Amino acid sequence: MLGILLGQSPRETEEKKERKFSFRKRKEKLEKRSSTKEVLAATCIQVTEVKPETLNPVWNEHFVFDIDDVHGDLLHMDIWDHDDDVSVAEACKKLNEVSGLRGMGRYFKQIAKSVRSNGTSSSGSSEDNADDFLGCINIPLNEIPVMGYDKWFKLEPRSSASKVQGECHLILRLFTTQRDTTLSKRESKEVIHKKMLSQILEYEHAHIQKEPYNWNGQVSPPAWTVLSHHAVQTDLSPLQQAIIRWQCYSSHHRSQRMCYTLLLRLLRTIDAEWDPQAVQGDLERQLSDSFRLYTDHCLCLMKRMRQVFPCTSPAAVTRCELMLRGVGHMQTMPAFKTACPLRNELHLEIATVVKKGTVEWYESTISQFKPEEGALEEQLRRLVQVVDAVCADVQRGQNVYNKLFYSAVKVDFFSIAYRQLEKLVADDVSVAMEKVCGTLEQESSRLTQTMGETLLELYMSLKILKRFREFLPLRDAKMMALTGYHNWFKTSIHKWLQIVHDKACDRIRRAVDMDQLEPVQQAKHSSSAVDVTACFSQVREFWKQLSWPDSAGAFIFVTRLTDNFCSEAMCYSEMIKRKIERSQQGRDIKSLTVQLCIALNNTEHVRVFLGHLPRDLDWQGVEQAMEESCGAEGKEQVNKALNGQLYNVDADLQREAKRLITHLTDKMLSELKRYLQHISLSPDSINNDDAVSPLMKYLRDTLVILSESLVKENLARVLLGMWELLLRMILDTVAENMGVQVEFYNRFQYTVEALVQFFYADGEGLAVEDLKNHVDYKALDEELRLNKCSSFELIEQYFLEKISQQRTLKHTRFGRVSVKCYYDASEQRLTVEILHAADLIALDANGLSDPFVIVELCPHHLFPMAKSQRTQVKLKTLHPVFDELFYFHVSPEQYRHRFACLTFTVMDYDWLSTNDFAGEALAPLSDFCWPGRPNASAAGKTIQPTILHLARSKPSEKPIMRILDARTGDGEAQEFVRKLKEIEKSMEEE
Repeated sequence: MLGILLGQSPRETEEKKERKFSFRKRKEKLEKRSSTKEVLAATCIQVTEVKPETLNPVWNEHFVFDIDDVHGDLLHMDIWDHDDDVSVAEACKKLNEVSGLRGMGRYFKQIAKSVRSNGTSSSGSSEDNADDFLGCINIPLNEIPVMGYDKWFKLEPRSSASKVQGECHLILRLFTTQRDTTLSKRESKEVIHKKMLSQILEYEHAHIQKEPYNWNGQVSPPAWTVLSHHAVQTDLSPLQQAIIRWQCYSSHHRSQRMCYTLLLRLLRTIDAEWDPQAVQGDLERQLSDSFRLYTDHCLCLMKRMRQVFPCTSPAAVTRCELMLRGVGHMQTMPAFKTACPLRNELHLEIATVVKKGTVEWYESTISQFKPEEGALEEQLRRLVQVVDAVCADVQRGQNVYNKLFYSAVKVDFFSIAYRQLEKLVADDVSVAMEKVCGTLEQESSRLTQTMGETLLELYMSLKILKRFREFLPLRDAKMMALTGYHNWFKTSIHKWLQIVHDKACDRIRRAVDMDQLEPVQQAKHSSSAVDVTACFSQVREFWKQLSWPDSAGAFIFVTRLTDNFCSEAMCYSEMIKRKIERSQQGRDIKSLTVQLCIALNNTEHVRVFLGHLPRDLDWQGVEQAMEESCGAEGKEQVNKALNGQLYNVDADLQREAKRLITHLTDKMLSELKRYLQHISLSPDSINNDDAVSPLMKYLRDTLVILSESLVKENLARVLLGMWELLLRMILDTVAENMGVQVEFYNRFQYTVEALVQFFYADGEGLAVEDLKNHVDYKALDEELRLNKCSSFELIEQYFLEKISQQRTLKHTRFGRVSVKCYYDASEQRLTVEILHAADLIALDANGLSDPFVIVELCPHHLFPMAKSQRTQVKLKTLHPVFDELFYFHVSPEQYRHRFACLTFTVMDYDWLSTNDFAGEALAPLSDFCWPGRPNASAAGKTIQPTILHLARSKPSEKPIMRILDARTGDGEAQEFVRKLKEIEKSMEEE
């Protein structure tokens, strides 16, 4: 409850120091007034609404009081706690219902009762339902400043005995109701207020000292007082004031830059106060004009936003955001829709000015760089600058402007600008590339390195620009102008790859010339290998950066790149080999060995790099693309071309490495030969360790050098090469010493076992399986084993091998013989029935033969008493029928040997010369003499015949024959060899 207290005398003022005023008036005070109405008129008391159940009430109510004496009157306000229906608040509301002196007396009596109850309510009397006094505020009107109060006031008690707490927020303004009506008769109050505000804005903005370009529109207190008084005097509504402020500030903004936050706040004020019924006629027209002018101005700024709101200035970006938020808010306001009903698609207007602004910016960029001037290469260089500038602008649009536009006005700035710029760039670049392709297709034209680099830069810039399409909300590649931009560069890329290949070869040549064949840093290869792989890496990175969009179309480029890599690698390998050959003159074995090792490592380093080409050049992607476009044939074409190239170069590099290893091991040849000769000539009195130790020491010393100089892969290859060399040398040594004492072969057997352990190196070297599975090792092991055997053992081994070969024969061109063999154990008699032969070879001039069969038990030293037997000669036939029986005595001690056998030798009878050998077959006795076999029982005569296929092998091809032939002092061996040589001679004469 609040009201105005009339002016008081100084004595009364002193009395008030102890007792604060309440609306309860003393009797003597009333008597001094001529009437009750003069004491406290109803118009001087106002009451707010009751806010139930709160300690923080919010009223937001507006009251106006007439002031008689601004110097002496004061504003008084009481705050009460509402308790029942008959309270102070209700009494005050009924003040206008009071009539007569008696009614007024009852009215004040009721108020006084409520006031007194504040001090006695705690006693629990019958007045519990009266209002409680919470505090009061007294504000002298002469203390209110010109601009008024807008502050919190602390609640005061009635007296020093009272206890109150809290604050109340009041907004107070003093204004006069007297005004000059001369101007009002000529202009409306809205126009007058607008003119006043416009003049004030011009003056205030001109006198801003700090950041006038970012003025927030705040005017001085006196100016604000003038405006406030005029608004109150002319009874301008809050909506009218808001519209006038918007008109003035938005108009002022078009000539003087201001803070967009203020404009946005003014728009929100209009939106909050909007009442379409209150805005009609001139005011609505003026509001429409202000919206239109402001919108057009903002559209103009958006069109030049790259210059007005540069991304490099955070403050400018913030201003742009606030401007867009203001425009975005304005187009959603009911006021804007009412005042500008035909402008309901503002976002389309914004999109249009963004497109026009983008075109103008591009044209200004073209005029800045002038890509149409100069020679072709200079034009391309300037065009690269244009495309780079466009990429930077698109990047800024995506990162900065697009977020601002979309969040504020729901316009996709990035899509609009990108599509426009992409088309403009595509048009200009396509024209330039037509000139380039036309020039390069001429026979006399050659792509220079600088031109190639410029074209590559242009390609990369276009690729970056095209990549932005990934951020478009709706991708439609067919509609984009740069979709097939890579096709413009096909001719240029082919020319460029040739330049790259030529430069790479020159670089490799220089690298080899400068190479000192010394390891670099912690590696075991030299500087040239580093340069070569670095050159390859640069080309690989070039291809990765190129990122050719058409995987199927990239096949031809990948094939050419792979071919370039392979030829360059082989060129490097040959250069290194020639450098080694030139530098070996006058070098000692150790330094030459180290250089050969480094050359090997260089070759391996390059070979390993090439092994990663399928991954680095994305062969799988090319293969899939070719399969999709050309089917299985396309996939096969990729495999055949690319894998074939890589396989061939890998094999060539392996072959070059093999040559280097051979060159390396050949340097050891003389030393190894000397140590093997030492082993060979060492007398039997020297033990094996002493005989072998010089060789092992040399190998250990050599291994130290190799281990320090070679990478692991090459060390394994060199060790294998040394192993092969030693095997061949030992084989040659053994071959040169045929028929010597057994101790000789035992010593070399020991040497081979020692070498196996050396090269195995407790698992750090070559695998034992690899060592022993080598073909030369098997041959040497067999040679040593056979040489340690006696002549009889060798002959037995010969027949074992023959029996084994017989079992594998299924069909031969020499025919077959059919026999039956059965054994009578009681009589120890073996019966052999030769039935017939078939498909024998023709050995006579008439195309036929005169065959007969020689059957005998072998080997002869096992059956010394057995004589060979023969069938009758069957003339002129290739299918003879014999049906002859032969008997042999065979003891169990004889047939138990695995090598005991029957031999069937088919001969062609010739009465003018020696008989010709037609073929032979063997049947082991174990097949029909062992107990339990059908042939060794009484039913043996009824068994089915055995078919034996004939063979004609040359005995001299077998190692056993060479060994037996070398034993010239052994009669049994010489006799065995003689018979076999006769058969072989017969075969040669045919």
